[in-house]
Amino acid sequence: MNIKKAAEMFALSTDTLRYYERVGVIPPVHRNSSGYREYNTNDLNWIYLAKNLRNAGLSVESLIEFAQLAQLRETQNVEAAQKQILYDQLEELDKKLADMQEVRELLVYKIDTYDDHIAKFKAGERTPDKVEKLWERKK
Repeated sequence: MNIKKAAEMFALSTDTLRYYERVGVIPPVHRNSSGYREYNTNDLNWIYLAKNLRNAGLSVESLIEFAQLAQLRETQNVEAAQKQILYDQLEELDKKLADMQEVRELLVYKIDTYDDHIAKFKAGERTPDKVEKLWERKK
């Protein structure tokens, strides 16, 4: 598969794919006799993994380290180091998801209580000094 089709497949630019290869986010891609990149299934898997890990917040530096480790298969502990990179990212993503869930719950609460809250302000039952403490609300 050529670079244009690979880029379209994952909604990336051809410049991004070239950059990923140049800096080592993905391993070097085979080139044909004319010098054009020919992406195989393994290359496409790397692109898919890199795109999704970037979307999840993994740094380019960590992706480079992960790809470099993959190319050092003969070195001991490579698999453990790669797995640790993935595990660390999973922990970070779980924390982000928990934070997002907390924000979501706050938004649902604010939407559910909005009309009542405004009505109490208009009726004088609530003032800026006499309001609930959102951080202490029941979850």
